[in-house]
Amino acid sequence: MRLAMVKLGVLGSGKGSNFAALLAGISSGQIPASVEIVLSDNAGAGILDLARNANIPAGTIDESRFKTRLSDDIEASVAERLKAANVELLVLAGYMRMVKTPLLEAFPHRMINIHPSLLPQFPGLEAWKQALQAGATETGCTVHYVDDGMDTGEIIAQERVAILPGDSAASLHARIQEAEHRLLPRVIAEICAEIAKL
Repeated sequence: MRLAMVKLGVLGSGKGSNFAALLAGISSGQIPASVEIVLSDNAGAGILDLARNANIPAGTIDESRFKTRLSDDIEASVAERLKAANVELLVLAGYMRMVKTPLLEAFPHRMINIHPSLLPQFPGLEAWKQALQAGATETGCTVHYVDDGMDTGEIIAQERVAILPGDSAASLHARIQEAEHRLLPRVIAEICAEIAKL
């Protein structure tokens, strides 16, 4: 039996490599979903180009007042844009701002994030550099539900990545991203399968 297609929304701030992995998972049939809208707080983000090239509606979030979060009114407008696109699951793929009440209330237990560490270790920015500086022997990536904390939401799944002798921040980050590109599509596929049964 073919599962119903779950409607996804994606928020991102960067080049969009996890979004590209998501699109590949949808194209291959691994993920029973369609991406309905992509929004970015960075007008020059590569994720917007990827979306437009895939004929997916893409837009920007204009926020000049704060660097690490959205104003409540702007976040509420983002929630409305996502709801208007009938989004059922919201994916944060390299989105660099904290999420607050408007989005949390709009997508309760329907918003996930990918983070480049084995949470709860090394939350926040540049987690791979944090791991190196701490002398850790392994790190990895985590997909978790989003709450109002800094990478504190319920953990869904993780993949471990060994830290090798001589690793640089760049080489470690590259291997973590490879793990992210495996983990995120798998988790999204599992969540979409559950949503489709409801």
